[in-house]
Amino acid sequence: MVRKLKKSAAEMVAEARARIKEIETADAIALADDPDVTFVDLRDPRERQRSGYIPGSFHCPRGMAEFWVDPESPYFKDVFGQERRFVFHCASGWRSALTVATLQDMGFEAAHLKAGFSDWVKQGGPVEHPEAGDGSAR
Repeated sequence: MVRKLKKSAAEMVAEARARIKEIETADAIALADDPDVTFVDLRDPRERQRSGYIPGSFHCPRGMAEFWVDPESPYFKDVFGQERRFVFHCASGWRSALTVATLQDMGFEAAHLKAGFSDWVKQGGPVEHPEAGDGSAR
């Protein structure tokens, strides 16, 4: 028997997208060399290992985002305390939409790459490939 959910993941993503800032891939690629922009990669390390990552991106496991951006959390990461523009992404834009909506609820300003890393690659955005066994950009 399949359990009926009160709300589907697709519905949650649609609701998130309706209230967050989304960046089109071409616009994001134009920001790739901007020193005031940090791309935050929410994908699993195995995804980064397999398909590469945006050069200079910061890897943040999706399950840690709320804790890493919160200055009162013992897990806070200094990168999130900097005055920068943050663009979160995942493979297709679903995980990043949900994450950015949650961070926005916390008062953290960020945007997300609407169509995700797969579209970044498709549109010719720069991609760096990690050394064997290393799924992190930094």
